[in-house]
Amino acid sequence: MERLQKILAQAGVASRRKCEELILSGKVEVNGEIVTTLGVKADPAADEIKVNGRKIRSETKLYLMLHKPKGVITSASDPEGRKVVGDFLPGIKERVYPVGRLDYDTEGLLLLTNDGEFANLLTHPSHHVPKTYHATVKGVPHGSLLEKLEKGIELEDGMTAPAEIEYQDVDPDSKRSTIRITIHEGRNRQVRRMFEAIGHPVILLKRVKFGDLTLQGLPRGKYRHLTPREVKDLMGSSKKTHNVHKK
Repeated sequence: MERLQKILAQAGVASRRKCEELILSGKVEVNGEIVTTLGVKADPAADEIKVNGRKIRSETKLYLMLHKPKGVITSASDPEGRKVVGDFLPGIKERVYPVGRLDYDTEGLLLLTNDGEFANLLTHPSHHVPKTYHATVKGVPHGSLLEKLEKGIELEDGMTAPAEIEYQDVDPDSKRSTIRITIHEGRNRQVRRMFEAIGHPVILLKRVKFGDLTLQGLPRGKYRHLTPREVKDLMGSSKKTHNVHKK
């Protein structure tokens, strides 16, 4: 017997947090009865479980890495008709969803999966999986300003955790510079807001690394499957940082 939200997540319905929302909103049935509390347990092998009237079934787990282009929405559909990440996944029949998000104007490494446990592990605030970006910003930030970002800077939703910062490229003629920044959180538009806070707004932003994964060999707009070793390493490093930060 397992908690209902865990069964739904493992079946690829959505992330565990989203599955909890589905239960609370009365969209989940177990053996014909609507469940609206989170403590309920079920047996996926013996119980009939439905979401929005459709019986769930176990899906083959998929773990994908996409080199997301700029100007693409990180969602399944867009009412305005803009391109979405699913447009770049030819041959993928299963319904996958992003692990975290990248802004419309941000390009780079995006993970997608139908494994809710995997997604939850990598995006939960307590797990601190490092993500590295190349941020091209207006002007050339003074070293003292970058030190502020390294130590943590006050944003409207609180202090950021310490970050790793280094100059990647400086072009005084065009009055811009590229900074390599590694963060261990996943707040909304965090990197952009950090640079705005020191007066050097982001012009271009690209995520180049997620955990130990990089974009090496993956052209813009293409995807590949993660290897079993990569999946295992990502989950292992996530659990490791979780335990470190708990101490």
